[in-house]
Amino acid sequence: MDMEAEAAPVGTFPGFMTEGSGLLRRGEYGKALICFSNALKLRGGDRDCLAARSQCYLRLGDTDNALKDAEASLQKDQTFSKGLYQKAEALYTMGDFEFALVFYHRGYRLRLEPHKFLLGIEKSQEAIINCIGGEGSSQAGGLQGTHGCCNQNLFAFMCSVVTEMKPGSTKENPKTERELLGELYADKAYLEKLLNDKDLMESSTKQGVKVKDLVLGGISYLETRREFWQQQKPIYARVRERKLRQQRWSRDKKQKPLEVGRYLEKMMEDIDMLLSGDSPEESCKKAKRVLRKVQGWSEDEVPNRKMLIGDLYSRIGKAQLQMGQMEAALKSHRMDLELARQLDLPDAASRALENMGRVYASTRRFQPAIDAWEKKIPMVKSNLEKTWLLHEIGRCYLELDKAKAAQSYGQKSLQVADEEGDAEWQLHAMVLVAQAQVRLKDYRPAILTFEKALNKATLLHDEAAQTAIVTVSGLLQRTGAWAASISKL
Repeated sequence: MDMEAEAAPVGTFPGFMTEGSGLLRRGEYGKALICFSNALKLRGGDRDCLAARSQCYLRLGDTDNALKDAEASLQKDQTFSKGLYQKAEALYTMGDFEFALVFYHRGYRLRLEPHKFLLGIEKSQEAIINCIGGEGSSQAGGLQGTHGCCNQNLFAFMCSVVTEMKPGSTKENPKTERELLGELYADKAYLEKLLNDKDLMESSTKQGVKVKDLVLGGISYLETRREFWQQQKPIYARVRERKLRQQRWSRDKKQKPLEVGRYLEKMMEDIDMLLSGDSPEESCKKAKRVLRKVQGWSEDEVPNRKMLIGDLYSRIGKAQLQMGQMEAALKSHRMDLELARQLDLPDAASRALENMGRVYASTRRFQPAIDAWEKKIPMVKSNLEKTWLLHEIGRCYLELDKAKAAQSYGQKSLQVADEEGDAEWQLHAMVLVAQAQVRLKDYRPAILTFEKALNKATLLHDEAAQTAIVTVSGLLQRTGAWAASISKL
């Protein structure tokens, strides 16, 4: 433990995260990697930090560590959007297009920043078709050609699903199967026809592999793909529709769907970069320009158009909050919430309620902030988010001089922070509980809670918190003059 303490970097977790994010945006991936690694030494297992470091590793060409960090970020929450995207990107870069496609689909179903995952779905699908033979040859060399162009990972995946076909098993309706497999349907029909050639099935390749096993492996692989695509049929139907529109747009000299996806991804990144780089005005202007453009498109041209509009309203609201335009920010987040409810998007609704609460709290409208945040509680997916949310609600109750409710929420926040093992939020929750106890004139419990908070602040090397706690607890013990000293925290 002493060695770990000596190796602890000098700085704070938020500081390293901010610096690393800036370096990542500027393309200084090596330096950003060091910052995120230092941040993880202070707060091991932080999912946002792991996802950011995964991105650095990927940009530096270290796909193994990129995948490792992405999977670690998903350890406690398999629906963490950033982690799913990084895992999908790492798998795609490694050439595991099938598995990348699975995780792009999982992220897409969360409906947070769908344009990124949709772009991933399209590029993975194209890569898969290129690997297994996009033309769906029905000639005798079709199987050999498929193996010839197929990468080792994909071929290994095909061989791993070799199973004996069961005579008399229920088959997919030919029309439905043809629709699901598309150009690959001819390959499956050809492979099934080969099974009737007994002499060929008994023969072996130069490597000693039975032809029958290869054929059955190919059939089983295609059936696995058929079942997967059947589950994802609505999404794949939209992908096929977009490809048809792509051809029409090409003739009409309009933007192709893939180009639209890339445009939106680039714009969202620019908007976020400006917002995190202390340029809320420019971020807001750009977001409004993109919003007008998206509003001018039809749902046929841009799938999930309303979802994108909600994403943009959320970003506009955040920029307006930073600019001090509180009523405008509130209006933007209400629009985000309305769209989320129309589309039945719990994650987007949770985001909007959180942002509305921030605006209300910033303008000292504490009861509306409480109302918004209490609606968000059932939607919270991580303990870190929950301990923050419970703390903020408790803080609002304290501002309203409802000390009993403040104490209750502070204790709930502390319990979740203890479960998570997060020292910083343990400190925040302890201070809130102690402040509420002072308001309730429970001086002895307040002093004990402040002492626990002091120990935690000492472990965190938070000198400002230590000074404030010592001052307040000292006054409590000497004079009981808590009312004059409580504001120093």
